[in-house]
Amino acid sequence: MQPQDLPTESPRPPERSPAPLEEPLLILERWIEQGRPADGSPTPMAFVTVGPDGRPSARMVGLKRIEDRAILFTSALWTRKARELAANPHVSLLFHWPALGRQAHVAGRAEVAGRGLAQELFAERPLAHRVQTLVSRQGEPIEDLDALRQRHAHLMSVLEAPPPCPPDWGAIRVIPEAIELWSERPDRLHERLLYERPAGGEWRVTRLAP
Repeated sequence: MQPQDLPTESPRPPERSPAPLEEPLLILERWIEQGRPADGSPTPMAFVTVGPDGRPSARMVGLKRIEDRAILFTSALWTRKARELAANPHVSLLFHWPALGRQAHVAGRAEVAGRGLAQELFAERPLAHRVQTLVSRQGEPIEDLDALRQRHAHLMSVLEAPPPCPPDWGAIRVIPEAIELWSERPDRLHERLLYERPAGGEWRVTRLAP
């Protein structure tokens, strides 16, 4: 048999991903609205950064908005978390709605938004929360809480106008690069859809085994 007579392997058909019904951020927005806390507080989400030693750290933050293809929340810019994302902008967010049987995991890049947005979001905080920002340097060592409570109470009693946004308070934008939407099913064959978007590209979706 001559080489030209050898059977050739038929080309594999291109892999197909399930077509998304809509952009994942729109689905996420709908889930957030359906799972919104009854007391009107911000939707909680886990915010994960990586320290200079390569170890991840997580804390809960409150979602502010989803707009311009970004997820927004606020943070003091003197904290360890802010220093970590300044050194390594790759972050993760995790939403969980136990009552709805849903989770959403977001991986992307974080950046500090413009000053105007920080001021706008700070002004939306309840007055007591704005005053707390003035009297407490989040994450720094203290002797006890009494002095902070006394100063907080004093400012609440004498303030004639809401305090302005501190210069070291910021708005954080997370630009998603991947979003996994997880939906619980009674037979434990849960639905998992992984949406990925290359830089400057469109979303691609892959169905994952539960």
